[in-house]
Amino acid sequence: MGEAILGGGRFYGAVRRKRAACDGIFTELQHPEARRLPRHAHELPFFCLLIEGEYGEAYGRDERQYPPFSITFRPAGIPHQDEVGPRGARFFQIELGSRWQGEIRGEASAGCEDCRGGRLFWLGMSLFRETREAGVIDELGIESLLAEMLASIGPSEALRGNPPRWLGRVEDKIEGEFWRRLTLAELSAEAGVHPVHLSRVFRRWKGDGIGEYVQRLRVRSACEGMVSAERGLAELAAASGFADQSHFNRVFRRVAGMSPGRFRKIVSEREAAKGAKER
Repeated sequence: MGEAILGGGRFYGAVRRKRAACDGIFTELQHPEARRLPRHAHELPFFCLLIEGEYGEAYGRDERQYPPFSITFRPAGIPHQDEVGPRGARFFQIELGSRWQGEIRGEASAGCEDCRGGRLFWLGMSLFRETREAGVIDELGIESLLAEMLASIGPSEALRGNPPRWLGRVEDKIEGEFWRRLTLAELSAEAGVHPVHLSRVFRRWKGDGIGEYVQRLRVRSACEGMVSAERGLAELAAASGFADQSHFNRVFRRVAGMSPGRFRKIVSEREAAKGAKER
């Protein structure tokens, strides 16, 4: 097909930061404006964490759009084409050297994504934070995070059969109304099943309890607002469905592993915007 093959550490866009450690390459990229990238593939498998902006991807037979705070995993050598949204985009790329590639098994070998602020996203954010720390790098910490990310996309215990149709309706309702005070009675009425059965089936297929799932969505919503310095944390907490800022701080620390203020400082940095541009 003639598409470019980008070697380790090479991406389209302006490189803001790059660091290599523990047989991984960690690159922060900036696209300042809308752009359709040439069709290409990567020499190394990688995780792509979208921190700011939007982008679309034509990958295999699928075309998908990704909002901020999404993370994807893509194996090496698979051609794809990306389109950066109108506001530009900022990415954190995590490339895996040969030491880690033997751990990519099962469905992960075809690629996967997390667009709802799940565990994979927060592991990626932890790596983003760790690799930006000044001074001596914490190799054990980085190795542990990489191992956890690969474990989270690896084969899991097979679920028999298909999820019930009502589960999709419940999921849609939660994702559309997570910011308000949903009740289990409402959700079970939507599903047409007993609340206990709903809770058991939801955890079986989603991996989280309903309350945990809602909290992750609320935290992710607040994270999107933190990219802008214009909105205060109390305002973001209320808009995302938290009872008050104390509740927000407590849940955010549990989900993200850091305070909201620390997260905002990490994602809202805008200095050092100029870097060497790849093709």
